[in-house]
Amino acid sequence: MNSFAFLKFKTLGTSRIGDIKMASRGKTETSKLKQNLEEQLDRLMQQLQDLEECREELDADEYEETKKETLEQLSEFNDSLKKIMSGNMTLVDELSGMQLAIQAAISQAFKTPEVIRLFAKKQPGQLRTRLAEMDRDLMVGKLERDLYTQQKVEILTALRKLGEKLTADDEAFLSANAGAILSQFEKVSTDLGSGDKVLALASFEVEKTKK
Repeated sequence: MNSFAFLKFKTLGTSRIGDIKMASRGKTETSKLKQNLEEQLDRLMQQLQDLEECREELDADEYEETKKETLEQLSEFNDSLKKIMSGNMTLVDELSGMQLAIQAAISQAFKTPEVIRLFAKKQPGQLRTRLAEMDRDLMVGKLERDLYTQQKVEILTALRKLGEKLTADDEAFLSANAGAILSQFEKVSTDLGSGDKVLALASFEVEKTKK
């Protein structure tokens, strides 16, 4: 099975998030639901990561088609998540970070699967650890400057969205390096009810790449 066929198999084999139903509002059920959602998101993030790792082996059409399918699954995931959270403030508190992370991935404001995963799970400590590792890798030449800048901007944005305080230097770095898509994501994601705006932004970006 070639790389593209493998990725297609993974995409088609992923279970639909809509199949997950909540039988009760109790803490145990909420915990199980959150775990199921995190596992689903992990699979989708792994698809994106596998796709990027196999990119050199795919032609442009194969890459774009597979990425589009994964982003469509993320959109379905986001729609189901909004329905699950509707009217339940406990779930809103538990899953708001996941929803923002999914929106960041759909709009392609965030492009690093591991950062999206840590954002979704509300793991500011691990995000800061990754940033420290990136600083070291940059210093010893293991990480290119452009990739470092992209991932640092994503991490700092995630930390800010999770309510973490940034240093003045980090704020300055973010202001200087955040691109147009990320800045727009910042604006439309301020309100958790703005998922439709984020999806509209994602559609705009997809159409723009076709021109």
